[in-house]
Amino acid sequence: MHRLRFEEPGPPRPAELPDGSPAWLVSRYADVRQVLSDTRFGRARLYADEAPALFDAPDIVNNPDLMFNQDGPDHLRLRRTLRRAFTPRAVARWRPWIAEIVEQLLDGLAGQPRPADVVETFTLPLPVAVISRLMGLDASVRDRLRHWSEHAFSDGSHEGGQVEAVLDEFSAFGARLLATRRLDPGDDLISGLVRAADAEGGIPEAQLVSLVCGLVVGGHDSTMTMLGNGLLYLLGERPDAWERLGRDEEAAATVADRLIHLVPLGDDRGSARHASLPVEVGGVTIPAGAVVLADCGMANRDPAVFPSGLADGLFTPLEAPTLSFGAGAHYCLGAWLARVELQTALHRLAARFPGLRLAEPVDAVTWRTGTTSRSPQRLDVTW
Repeated sequence: MHRLRFEEPGPPRPAELPDGSPAWLVSRYADVRQVLSDTRFGRARLYADEAPALFDAPDIVNNPDLMFNQDGPDHLRLRRTLRRAFTPRAVARWRPWIAEIVEQLLDGLAGQPRPADVVETFTLPLPVAVISRLMGLDASVRDRLRHWSEHAFSDGSHEGGQVEAVLDEFSAFGARLLATRRLDPGDDLISGLVRAADAEGGIPEAQLVSLVCGLVVGGHDSTMTMLGNGLLYLLGERPDAWERLGRDEEAAATVADRLIHLVPLGDDRGSARHASLPVEVGGVTIPAGAVVLADCGMANRDPAVFPSGLADGLFTPLEAPTLSFGAGAHYCLGAWLARVELQTALHRLAARFPGLRLAEPVDAVTWRTGTTSRSPQRLDVTW
């Protein structure tokens, strides 16, 4: 998956949606950044009754109540609510215990017989433990996270009715979690969201439920995917860089940023937007009403902006902000959490296991299937 091929970015051009409907593909860095930042390109109209189908199967990403799919005042209310919960004081408190979770998992890995599956022992339990601690989830819920994630990010291989039933179950869980925290608030992220939502006012309950569910599955699935894919690349293709990650924490942070920038979460090639007015992008006029696919993967490889790649620039700071977390009003508020987890995980794993190596050839690795995010199903390592 880390070897997905991308075309050279170029001017905006006509494209097609899965149902054959017309769209525009935008792929150069400046053009993609413009589309993601310009309020004339929105998300909400993509879910109007007359809008073409963006995807073939139901999933959580295309729930109109999701914060990512709101625009204008509705989006700002939800975003302010989340921002109130992600205060700088809270972030500072979380960093030390994230490091503690990493160390505990590494202690467990050290006691495993070799070869050991680093997915089962580290890349999956780390983000699950972090999001569970953040949200105050108990062990019984943790066992359901993978089940919910597999259906929330289904690639269409699951039966539609099954996906809808699982998402209904997941939404009911989110609603119960909010109700519980209202009655008995604590020092967790959900309690913070409840307090922030009450202070903000005017937020429909369905949008809060979608926000909670999106945080639960998105908060662990993306980090697990990034970490698994990153380890496969580093151990499989850059073993020469491994020891340096353990010696130099700053270098590990730079490498983490490069991996986030260039190793995709999956094969979804466009962040869709709806043009409310005619807009000139890259010398081309995008007509009003058009669906625009902003390809962040191609834009992150724009040679005019990013002359260095993984092969020659692994330890080189990014030349411009990555678009892997989006841009503009919909920029991912959880970006800091993903960075902290990935940086800490890579640095401490390399420090504790400087001789870590793959126990099987790269082309023998099996991949998770059934979801839009892709990473190794298991990754056997030894040391």
